[in-house]
Amino acid sequence: MTIKKLLIANRGEIASRIISSAHDMGISCVAIYTEADQDTPYVREADQAFKLSDSYLNSKEILDIAIKSNSDAIHPGYGFLSENAAFANQVKRSNIRWVGPSANAIKKMGDKLTAKEIAIKVNVPTLPMTSDAKKANTIGYPILVKAAAGGGGKGMRIVNKAKDLNESIKSAEREAEGGFGDKRVFLERYIARSRHIEIQILGDSYGNIVHLGERECSIQRRHQKVVEESPSPMVDDEMREKMGQAAIKLASKLKYESAGTVEFLVDEKTKEFWFLEVNTRLQVEHPVTEEVTGIDLVKEQLRIASGQELGYEQKDIDFYGSSIEVRLYAEDPGNDFLPVTGKMIAFEPTDDPLVRWDVGIESGSNITANFDPMLAKIISFGETRTEAANKLALAIENSHFGGMQTNRDYLVSILRSNEYLNGDTTTDFVERVNLKSEIDLTKEEIVRFAKVGAMWVQGKNRDEAMVLKNIKSGWNNGRLPYQEVKLKLNEEELKIKYKPLRDGSFISEDNENIRIFNWSHDFIDVEISNVRYRSKISLEDDLLLVHTNKGDLLFNILPKFNIAQEEVIKGGLVAPMPGKVVEIKVKKGSNIKKGDTLVILEAMKMEHKVLAPDNGKVKEVLIKENEQVENGATLVVLD
Repeated sequence: MTIKKLLIANRGEIASRIISSAHDMGISCVAIYTEADQDTPYVREADQAFKLSDSYLNSKEILDIAIKSNSDAIHPGYGFLSENAAFANQVKRSNIRWVGPSANAIKKMGDKLTAKEIAIKVNVPTLPMTSDAKKANTIGYPILVKAAAGGGGKGMRIVNKAKDLNESIKSAEREAEGGFGDKRVFLERYIARSRHIEIQILGDSYGNIVHLGERECSIQRRHQKVVEESPSPMVDDEMREKMGQAAIKLASKLKYESAGTVEFLVDEKTKEFWFLEVNTRLQVEHPVTEEVTGIDLVKEQLRIASGQELGYEQKDIDFYGSSIEVRLYAEDPGNDFLPVTGKMIAFEPTDDPLVRWDVGIESGSNITANFDPMLAKIISFGETRTEAANKLALAIENSHFGGMQTNRDYLVSILRSNEYLNGDTTTDFVERVNLKSEIDLTKEEIVRFAKVGAMWVQGKNRDEAMVLKNIKSGWNNGRLPYQEVKLKLNEEELKIKYKPLRDGSFISEDNENIRIFNWSHDFIDVEISNVRYRSKISLEDDLLLVHTNKGDLLFNILPKFNIAQEEVIKGGLVAPMPGKVVEIKVKKGSNIKKGDTLVILEAMKMEHKVLAPDNGKVKEVLIKENEQVENGATLVVLD
């Protein structure tokens, strides 16, 4: 059956990515969207778009839209319904092609306990595990609590001591039920110094199965991947062959069709590997495999779903070069990587150096707490791993985007670190390697770019002047004080003072000569003390985004006169991000110790604990369970 029209049962960057390959094959695309996504790029990129009345999890409505639009096939992307066996069956019963493996394979591999049983039957090594908390000691600590019905870091907790086990299980169960509709969890041995290595597989309906090499995804925080690459710096040809054959053996047992990923945990010292799970869908990190093999995985999925054979064998697959992907998240690395919301006032990826951007946002996009905090994936390719890492770091630095907190600068820190470049990328990387989470500029450099911003502001003021517009900035026939632009970066206030000179240049209060060569509404070319700065500029209300040679600085333009600030409740403990109150662990009058969990919030599908900053007593509780709170809202007042 030829696929002529494809409905994409997903959103954001993965919807855009699927549309790109489908269009390249001459396939028309149908998008679905909610109110929150009505202005996002993928909706415009699709040939047709239908608004959902509910959510991306409403399988009945999505199927109705597929029938109404005469779609031949449905591609579920990842997340949402991509590993929902019941939905896959509903699609097939409606005589619509399902772009993915069989419902039977999804069901078996979606249950991690069943998946482990099958792995054991085909002699693929697995880690010691149990579903009975009373048998935790037979595994030994540390232990990893894992959701039986899903992944993506949801429903996972590391437990180092027996006394923390019960609370961790309850929290994991609650998160698993919210994320997957299934609260079952199990316990597994946790290997601290390990690597997360996964094998990409492809299978067709004729029994042909190949692997496309490995990806290393060891650098994670909160069990969510941050950096992925292919090939892995630790895997040699012999190890690749062993892991690849183990993956094919498991896939053959399942009679696997479409793209999938067999995930393994590898001991850093012994290089032993153990089966973790099979992801029966396209992975977020699939682009790095595409870059080193030249195989478009989405196109292969569509070919297989239309009934075609792979047309090649394992010996036909070549691997060349190195590819690295980083995930750009809406989160604050300086605040324990907690997710944040806000507006992306500028998003202008560079084309020098040229890298691949898989994105679902654009300038002006509002980032809410409704979805996962991932904003984009940025992928580089190089003949060597070092070249790929340097190229990716430079591309991130050369791009102009911001307006809200992201992990951008932290990603650059990783890619430029000696530990990363030396391949020392075990799963404890984030905790073990102390990297800068903010832009790597000196105090002097920051002041210089504040001057760049101030010069742009004065140019804007002259451009918008209603009278005497042809007179140079600051012109007067008397001796007047320096002009001043007040900027704030994080919590630091910077006062930039300058005077115009007769030749049209300026001098700053600290005697730096400044000359503007070019000014526009989104750019300035300025020389400060014989150093040239060519910076993209974006302005949104009082937010001034100034591009530097190492990324962007987001300044607040402060008013010339102080404005009364809103009173802050003394002793108040505030929400670190917007979210829903899942559980309140204290009440008025409770005695607390430093580090005690006071409130549990759910934001962007993950749970986050709000901890007591010190010993004390609860004076007041200002929230209720299931209440939605904004970032900075006072939750509990402490005495």
